[in-house]
Amino acid sequence: MIHIGSAAINTNVLLAPMAGCTDLAFRLVARECGARFAFFEMIDSNSVKYGPARKTASILKTNENDRPIAGQVLGDDPDAMLAAAMRIIELANPAFIDINAACPVKKAVKKRSGAYLIKHPDVLYKILDKLAANLPVPVTVKIRTGYETTNAEGITDIARSLESRGAAAIFVHGRTRAQGYSGEIDYASIKAIKDSVKIPVFGSGNVFSPELAKAMLDATGCDGVMAARGALGNPWLLKNIESYLATGRLEHEPDIDSRIDVIKRHIEYLELFRNPRAAGRIGFMRKVVMWHTKYFRRAARLREKISLVKSYEEMIKLVDSLKLEREARVGQENKDHIDNSFSCDDIDIAL
Repeated sequence: MIHIGSAAINTNVLLAPMAGCTDLAFRLVARECGARFAFFEMIDSNSVKYGPARKTASILKTNENDRPIAGQVLGDDPDAMLAAAMRIIELANPAFIDINAACPVKKAVKKRSGAYLIKHPDVLYKILDKLAANLPVPVTVKIRTGYETTNAEGITDIARSLESRGAAAIFVHGRTRAQGYSGEIDYASIKAIKDSVKIPVFGSGNVFSPELAKAMLDATGCDGVMAARGALGNPWLLKNIESYLATGRLEHEPDIDSRIDVIKRHIEYLELFRNPRAAGRIGFMRKVVMWHTKYFRRAARLREKISLVKSYEEMIKLVDSLKLEREARVGQENKDHIDNSFSCDDIDIAL
């Protein structure tokens, strides 16, 4: 059990917030596959202040199976950030609110938010002061190891200041803003941050496997990890990390039938929970299914077919065809000699 302020978290492996990815459908699939804690997609405080209310409500859509959960806000104005955080609390009752001071994309940095805040920590401190003094839930901060270059001394000074101003935990992406999502993970800087504060510290970046999660924990001494891109198409990742950390043994990869079932559930949840009026809805559905295809043999051929799908009904038919083909293939072989644990290489996409 990890205590983030007044919030008790029963896992140290968290599903990170990913804009445009970790919607309710994604989170439900991940939870069904063993994820025990997740974030909403990041909320831009300006979109809460100036944008349509339905957009914020759509991002914060949740249900009783989507617990426990946390929210994350992006912005540079303390009052707007407080208003956005209060809106999240009003609609979703999160365990805590995280301040995003890590997003490296140009759009965010140009608006003086995200990773811009570690270059100008005085702005970050004002935001934290405002939220910590006014919110009824704990406040955490996500940072990077530097802006243009790694600066272990500077980032540990920031971490200590965040702790002294009321941050209940710190999440650290182990790269600089300039690196974006490429390059090696800086375990040394994460360790320096962990050693400089008493509050929980979580590492993130390249948590693509149980072995990489353990390597981060061993090298940094941090309290937990956040998985992000590694969970795209692999919703079992968080459970498998927990199992590996507890036992030292790797779980078998899900068989092909399990993967097909998860794809179908994911698109069924998209149909059920995603705004039917949203532009590009079918395009988003195609993207989601393609996340899962990296585990299939001849994935390029399958992706060609996915790219031609024009409706939810067509997508369901395509996924059902995968299952039917798999069953027909198995029926022609001696089942006693088939290892389903590695059957991703057996399927032949010929629809």
